[in-house]
Amino acid sequence: MHATISSSTVDGSVPAPPSKSYTHRAIFAGGYGEQTVIHRPLVSADTEASLRAVEAFGATVHRDPQRIEIEGFGADPTVPASVVDCANSGTTMRLAMGAAGLVDGTTVLTGDESLCARPQGPMLSAIEQLGGRARSTRENGQAPLIVEGWPDGGRVEIPGDVSSQFITSLLMAGALTEAGIEIDLTSSLKSGPYVDITVEVLDAFGITVDRTESGFAVPGTQTYASTEYTVPGDFSAASYLLAAGAIAGGSVTVAGLAPGPQGDSAIVSILERMGATIDWDRTAETITVENSDLTGVEVDVQDTPDLLPTLAVLGAVADGEMSIENCEHVRYKETDRVSAMAEALSKMGASVTEERDRLRIDGSASTLEGASLDGRGDHRIVMSLAVAGLVAAGETEISDAEDVAVSFPDFFEVLGELGGAVAVSD
Repeated sequence: MHATISSSTVDGSVPAPPSKSYTHRAIFAGGYGEQTVIHRPLVSADTEASLRAVEAFGATVHRDPQRIEIEGFGADPTVPASVVDCANSGTTMRLAMGAAGLVDGTTVLTGDESLCARPQGPMLSAIEQLGGRARSTRENGQAPLIVEGWPDGGRVEIPGDVSSQFITSLLMAGALTEAGIEIDLTSSLKSGPYVDITVEVLDAFGITVDRTESGFAVPGTQTYASTEYTVPGDFSAASYLLAAGAIAGGSVTVAGLAPGPQGDSAIVSILERMGATIDWDRTAETITVENSDLTGVEVDVQDTPDLLPTLAVLGAVADGEMSIENCEHVRYKETDRVSAMAEALSKMGASVTEERDRLRIDGSASTLEGASLDGRGDHRIVMSLAVAGLVAAGETEISDAEDVAVSFPDFFEVLGELGGAVAVSD
């Protein structure tokens, strides 16, 4: 599918979509528990992959758009009857690797072409350190993967700068082992707020996690409580709407955004630093942003990698230089998002300098014009370029429009409701 966006003004109020990160974690927590009801889950391609995964391990799932009921497998997931297909969801694969560690047997995990190009080596090594067996069928640290369970937990060393999802997976599964799991980080932790989200969700399910001098520890023989859990709004998805309001408003209000550990709530302070007129009513859980003259700033995305595409677009319309620092790990997502944004914005007329760990955009030397752009099969690339299309001269056509289903299935409908000139076609 293709999306065509024309220069237009957005204005109005919309709810934030539910958080993908919280939904994934609640689904697996429900799998590890007995009876769980998840209210207001994100219904998307990625979260559906997680639901299929917990079903493969023996959970029973009842779905509808506003709630998910899960009868879990507890500490005894069954051997999946077939290969567990994680589709395009890296979170699903990494959390499923933890569940596979508890299986008394062998689990095979795979995904689509993009997912099978993403690094899984640190988690494979962790499973081996814990006494299990894990390998890549292609011996390259990438899926397809074969996992056999670890005996009873233990101590593991793992890098913190590849993916925080490995740590999340070990914490969630480790609570059900006999000995628990101690995680020693061998490098600095990036995307740390995502581990904070994990700790918050685990606490809601009655699971204790300890922070240590060298990393994290989760005591063993814990029990996931039967829980009714409500998923909060998603700052990652809201960032596109807030950016649209700042550069193509009007005024845009996004509701359902509460304070909490989501690292991508940093979009509010970043827009403030850039000069945006923005107000976050934390009691009402609403954020309102108005069209503003923006100035480029330096932003470190070590803990907020999913914001890079949004920030790159903001930099292309701001005065001066936007410097996005500490971004090498953003290259290991659904696509190399640093390169993807550099290529697309350059094609639109932006002045972009790409380095291995830095992306610089000189908005003063940039004039955005419509272009035909490759969405790279990546939901965040597609949505951020759609925001750029709102302020580019002429029409912007973006391929892979259907991939917004990964995290924000009705993104184009919402953008249209706000007044964006959007057309989606096969």
